[in-house]
Amino acid sequence: MADKGLLLVLSGPSGVGKGTVKSAIVENKVFPFEYSVSMTTRKPRPGEVDGKDYFFVSEERFQEAIKNGELLEYNEYVGHHYGTPLAPVKKMLHEGKDVLLEIDVNGAQKVREKMPDGVFIFLTPPDLHTLHLRLEHRGTEPEEVIRGRIKQARNEILEMEDYDYAVVNDTVANAVDHIKAIVDAEHVSVKRVIDDYRKMVKED
Repeated sequence: MADKGLLLVLSGPSGVGKGTVKSAIVENKVFPFEYSVSMTTRKPRPGEVDGKDYFFVSEERFQEAIKNGELLEYNEYVGHHYGTPLAPVKKMLHEGKDVLLEIDVNGAQKVREKMPDGVFIFLTPPDLHTLHLRLEHRGTEPEEVIRGRIKQARNEILEMEDYDYAVVNDTVANAVDHIKAIVDAEHVSVKRVIDDYRKMVKED
């Protein structure tokens, strides 16, 4: 029986390491996922590549995508827009490919509304002090913005109960191992294979 494409949504507070964990999964080919590249109006950070990390677009192009219904979800965060192109996700899932989305908490909520059968993982820091240090280490934002992100992270952590799994990003290797275990389990969960077996029984 053909395995159905699995939609894995990786989310969590800003600075928790979503991008780093995603890169470890995709670049090291930990498991065969297609990565869905998000669209954003913010400027690239050092080392980010257009079309690989994000599609970096103008505000005008982003608004056009909203108007044309091209986005699975979109959100404004700290003055910039972020969104997930819908067509590539639907195409890959239809082809039986597993798809990985790395998005913020608000975006994950919107995806759940449209694709509730996805697997939603909340990536959390070991503690807020560690999160603060990671944001400082980025060196891309002033202390005032970092304090705002920590305040928002407190609220987002309380929304963890809306997710299927919680993974602590103490080290990237540990986080990736936990996510791989989740993916392996989801592929053999009864809720994902029962329809195929019902069809098999009816055909016989």
